[in-house]
Amino acid sequence: MDVRSERVAVPLAVDLDGTLIATDLLWESLFLLIRRNPLWLFLIPWWLWQGRARLKCAIAERVELDPAALPYRAALVERLREERAAGRQIVLATAAPRRLAEKIAAHLGFFDLVICTDPGCNMASGIKRKALTELFGDGGFDYAGNGRADIAVFDSARRAIVVAPDRHAAGWYGKHGGELIAAPKVSLKVLVRMLRVHQWVKNALIFVPVVLAHQYLNAALLVDSLLAFIAFSAAASAIYILNDFFDLANDRRHPTKRDRPFASGVLSIPFGLCAMGLLLAVAAVTALFLPAVFSAVLALYLVATTSYSIAVKRMLLLDVLMLAGLYTVRILAGCAATGIAVSFWLLAFSTFFFLSLALVKRYVELRSTTLPTGERIAGRGYRTEDQEIIAQAGLASAFSSALVLALYIQSDSIADLYAHPWLVWPLSPIVLYLTMRIWILARRDEMHDDPIVFIIRDWRSQLVSGIGAVLLFTAGL
Repeated sequence: MDVRSERVAVPLAVDLDGTLIATDLLWESLFLLIRRNPLWLFLIPWWLWQGRARLKCAIAERVELDPAALPYRAALVERLREERAAGRQIVLATAAPRRLAEKIAAHLGFFDLVICTDPGCNMASGIKRKALTELFGDGGFDYAGNGRADIAVFDSARRAIVVAPDRHAAGWYGKHGGELIAAPKVSLKVLVRMLRVHQWVKNALIFVPVVLAHQYLNAALLVDSLLAFIAFSAAASAIYILNDFFDLANDRRHPTKRDRPFASGVLSIPFGLCAMGLLLAVAAVTALFLPAVFSAVLALYLVATTSYSIAVKRMLLLDVLMLAGLYTVRILAGCAATGIAVSFWLLAFSTFFFLSLALVKRYVELRSTTLPTGERIAGRGYRTEDQEIIAQAGLASAFSSALVLALYIQSDSIADLYAHPWLVWPLSPIVLYLTMRIWILARRDEMHDDPIVFIIRDWRSQLVSGIGAVLLFTAGL
């Protein structure tokens, strides 16, 4: 018997989580369940007390997971297809619950047998090894796995195929050998994308109270603002990671978001959870160096953004109102960190200005969808026929922000801060230019970025914003 015939004669068993797919179904299903109804969280300890198998099956019974959208390891899938076409028996041997395992096996269409978890039996580690050896004998099968739980099965396999191994499986491979299918290395660029570093620029709003109070040369207040910026940036990145977990299914159906680190499977959910913990620790420790009221504002931000990720982002209009509010919270954080009094005018302007930009985001999503009239876009509370009312509300908010600014410039408050108040008047048309241009580009389908990020990257917006900053500074001299 030649080598090829010998290989074909030996069944090939393949693990699912982390091996065939670059994700873990238990974590994915858990976040789907929480997104559906956060109250399910209270039943998780009860199910877990009944055993890990019961937990997996209970969660799987309550979620719908699209097998076509999962991040499969393309090279391994292609290899399995070729092996099956050559006549080899292919077995899916997984600790995933039967409902999900059989759905994935049916989607791929090349598995002869599915060995998986049932309510009374968690098909992992020694239990999986026992099931495979009872079917094929000790050393009577090849096995592809990736993690610590697969080591017991590797020991009983004729040949081990170690796929994208964790440190335990990598250590086993180093001692025993076999075949290695390495995972792509995680680059710094991937970590930057995970953290959404470009979104940190929004936290520059924390410096607004210092600037508007003409305290930009006060070193102590600048240090406090910088610490607040660090705390908010760390907290924001943690929430972005959480948001990615809840949005995995929708992101994988999106033309660009499907390449995000967690949606594509480049980074694992456990890695993201560890990163979240570290980021929140950084935020908490940094907040200790600032007044207690800042910690309260930071806590408010975390609660609001978490609720937005879990539920509010799917609620009509409440989502954009909360987005606008979160921008305003950053300004409040700057006030809390520095002790500068909160200005009614600033909060009113901020609310209308950022509401307009939040509505732009929803408008662009509606413009880019191909869904028919009457259907909601994925993960949102809007339908395609809402475009016009969203645009009208966004434009009204833009003009309202300019009006608030104009009223402030004409008020008695400005005389106490600016020696030349007339130099501040051009700020109102500058605001109108920025917002109106964004809306015009959105209607032309030329707005592809987050509006805030667009303003920062667009040279025209940079120019007029720079002019406004110079006028504001000069007016105070």
